[in-house]
Amino acid sequence: MIQELYQKAMKFAGEKHNRQKVPGTNANYLLHISNVVMEVLIAYQVDQNFDLDFAVQVAILHDTIEDTTADFEEIENEFGNTVATAVQALTKKESLPTKEERMQDSLIRINKLQEEVGLVKIADRITNLQVPPKNWTREKVSKYCEEAKLISVSLQGKNEYLHHRLNQKISAYGENIDLV
Repeated sequence: MIQELYQKAMKFAGEKHNRQKVPGTNANYLLHISNVVMEVLIAYQVDQNFDLDFAVQVAILHDTIEDTTADFEEIENEFGNTVATAVQALTKKESLPTKEERMQDSLIRINKLQEEVGLVKIADRITNLQVPPKNWTREKVSKYCEEAKLISVSLQGKNEYLHHRLNQKISAYGENIDLV
């Protein structure tokens, strides 16, 4: 049942992200994770043409390799190879020299996997397109908006509802550039 999958993944993520905050806030990182899951759940209400159990687990665990001490093997042991492979694709390779190359590489790996992996990436970026932290420069806000556009173009066809929502958030977020 999805409730058990959700609880197991959320417990794991909560323990791994226990000291992490949502950037620019004092909020626990589980707020971000729950918002990504919410986007996935609402997308499923609109169109039930994807594996919700898989998508929810990936949404909850999407940042564990990138931001915590968790590694591929640990996630594979707890949640299976398919989930671990999805989380790995959502993890940017720090060995690549630039942020742009890391994002492009991740998007290529995402596109080789199930559509649920791409829709989680879209849901993640929707959630992140809030008012930028006060310490971000105009250049950083502009680059983040451009990166969101790259995600939108690269992940077309993963989920029509989330794709439309991402484009709406990009338009709204672009207005922040002039406010910085």
